[in-house]
Amino acid sequence: MVSVVRAARRQEVSIFDVVVGDVVVLKIGDVVPADGVFLDGHALQVDESSMTGEPHPVEVDAVKSPFLASGVKVVDGYGKMVVTAVGTDTAWGEMMRTITRENTDPTPLQERLEGLTSSIGKVGIAVAVLVFAVLTARHFTGSTRDEQGNALFDKRNVTFNAVFSGLVGIFQQAVTIIVVAIPEGLPLAVTLTLAFSMKRMVRENALVRRLSACETMGSVTAICTDKTGTLTLNQMKVTEFWVGADRPRSAAAVNGGVVRLLCQGAGLNTTGSVYKPDNVSPPEITGSPTEKALLSWAVEELAMDADALKRKCKVVRVEAFNSDKKRSGVMLRDAATGAVTAHWKGAAEMVLARCTVYVGADGAARELGVEQRRKLEQVINDMAAASLRCIAFAYKQVVDGGDSDNAKIDDEGLTLLGFVGLKDPCRPEVKSAIEACTKAGIAVKMVTGDNVLTARAIAKECGIISGNDDDAAGVVIEGHEFRAMSEQEQLAIVDNIRVMARSLPLDKLVLVQRLKQKGHVVAVTGDGTNDAPALKEADVGLSMGVQGTEVAKESSDIVILNDNFDTVVTATRWGRCVYNNIQKFIQFQLTVNVAALVINFVSAVTTGRMPLTTVQLLWVNLIMDTMGALALATDTPTKGLMRRPPIGRTAPLISNAMWRNLAAQAAYQVAVLLALQYRGFGGAGAGERANGTMIFNAFVLCQVFNEFNAREIERRNVFAGVHRNRMFLGIVAVTVALQVVMVELLTKFAGTERLGWGQWGACVGIAAVSWPIGWAVKCIPVPERPFHEIITARRRRRST
Repeated sequence: MVSVVRAARRQEVSIFDVVVGDVVVLKIGDVVPADGVFLDGHALQVDESSMTGEPHPVEVDAVKSPFLASGVKVVDGYGKMVVTAVGTDTAWGEMMRTITRENTDPTPLQERLEGLTSSIGKVGIAVAVLVFAVLTARHFTGSTRDEQGNALFDKRNVTFNAVFSGLVGIFQQAVTIIVVAIPEGLPLAVTLTLAFSMKRMVRENALVRRLSACETMGSVTAICTDKTGTLTLNQMKVTEFWVGADRPRSAAAVNGGVVRLLCQGAGLNTTGSVYKPDNVSPPEITGSPTEKALLSWAVEELAMDADALKRKCKVVRVEAFNSDKKRSGVMLRDAATGAVTAHWKGAAEMVLARCTVYVGADGAARELGVEQRRKLEQVINDMAAASLRCIAFAYKQVVDGGDSDNAKIDDEGLTLLGFVGLKDPCRPEVKSAIEACTKAGIAVKMVTGDNVLTARAIAKECGIISGNDDDAAGVVIEGHEFRAMSEQEQLAIVDNIRVMARSLPLDKLVLVQRLKQKGHVVAVTGDGTNDAPALKEADVGLSMGVQGTEVAKESSDIVILNDNFDTVVTATRWGRCVYNNIQKFIQFQLTVNVAALVINFVSAVTTGRMPLTTVQLLWVNLIMDTMGALALATDTPTKGLMRRPPIGRTAPLISNAMWRNLAAQAAYQVAVLLALQYRGFGGAGAGERANGTMIFNAFVLCQVFNEFNAREIERRNVFAGVHRNRMFLGIVAVTVALQVVMVELLTKFAGTERLGWGQWGACVGIAAVSWPIGWAVKCIPVPERPFHEIITARRRRRST
């Protein structure tokens, strides 16, 4: 229920009955039921972390921050607001509508697979129609004969049964060719490799929520990443300390009065806490990373006693951190003297602008003139350039005692106490991870809310930018500059951007949209609710599992369980492995299909019979599709995958190297097996059935040996790491065992004849030749430009 004022009467209504124009009464603990504008109240503060991801409460007033969003929680004070939007018209509703909108666009791999399957299907149907026509003509002209040389169709004795049975047999063979031609094992291979990769990725801290995201990661050309917690450890630590313009080596060199004021500012103007269970155990410090760092510094360096501090000073009033002011304030009353002091802490440039006096390490107060202000600003800039977050402490003695309940904490004419520089160190593995992305042709773009100096320094430290491209136009840009550009200007500069500082969530969304317009496959990391639209818009959204909000996780495709950028690179490597495994299976499957189609088509045209019978072709189709998919879909990523350029949206699924390998293996199999078809196996001493069995057996064993070749598309060593893939070795063994059963035990079913040791040896020898052929053919270089583009370009030149 919600308390509202209607017709000058206060009443309780259901949250679902709130309408535009209602005046809602808010108190601590309430969840704001709709979007609205603040009317009046006292010290109203709301937690907007569900919307923005920011942990600090936001103060609401009628002047600077009057807007309230649906779903935020009141954490302090009370007030009234007038409702301006409800339901799906609220900011929350608009965001949820954006992220729940289903993305029906096919992935790059799906687009390629659909095109490949369609092309293969057309070829298979065309070959089947030709075979049907040729076999029909030969059969009904009496040209097709059995093993004894007798015509299968007697033109002098034409009966319905003879015609019908002949057509059914021919139609059966034609349909079998279509079944063999269409790679129905391809969806199985895709599903298997995606499922296998998804299972293994969880072990490496990447939880895949959408299966197709695995393969899309393999095509990523740009990654837009956050800074805090992803590139950095999110473990703040004070590394620099200035008192006014002095940089003391330790707190011992600082006046005691200044140290006391700094302890008050750090220990009481905070949302964190210090708990010391006993005199032996170290204190337990809680709070945000920034607050924990400041409290740890105060305890360790300034020897702050938090309990004693609370006994000596009473907190009179608090002004929480505000994202606009970028500072927080507290008013303290000394328990002994009754003196009231206002303390401020926040972004150094904001606090310094409110100061008129500063103190040095000796405790002496000095006027803050123009020249001295410039020097202090330079200190702040130097810290930012060193990738430090600069926090300033200032105070002011309050003359009137702060007795008025409605009085604001005075923030004018402050006395500057000092600066501290907080370092959020880069993760140790980030630099090598970004270097791996660079070698892999992936552009990493850092999108952060930090100021431009800090953002540039962090980017240099991580390796996102170097000294050479730091001065290039558009490499480092601020969010407001990007927003001010037209769409065409944004498209012109988007490829150059490496760092976007002082950015808003909308900037990240627009950046993703412009990158996609330029043809990039984009991955985005995010942790806040306001990152949800960008996560949804990206080809792959990666949310943070530790710091990420539930809305961000629901909007993402992959959850990074340890918030580490290195895991993003791991997901990319697995995505490339998925794509590579699918390419391996396609190369293997097409070799089987091409060889089977050519052998049967040529034999049908020349002899009227297909050497591979319907049962044998279906057997080949079964074991090669299913077993081949299982064998080749379970290979793990290799280091070489991250040394290749990304596979863009328009890259062909079958590369030039695959065409080369496929053509060589298929040509060898067709040549040898057709030679067996026409000339027979001299040492067999058997008839046509034994020869057909030899062809069938040699064909299957050729595919078994070629499975090893298919493991590597470009590398010549096809046995590298094969001992680690037990699934592959097991499937090869099972395939060979099943083939032995088919030939030796199921002779009647398969239409085969048992073979002798010499015949088996000959079949194995024929199949084994595919290994040296595979090694030799990989020595032949192929152009990087796809064959179809080369052919198209030549045709255009000829036509002109």
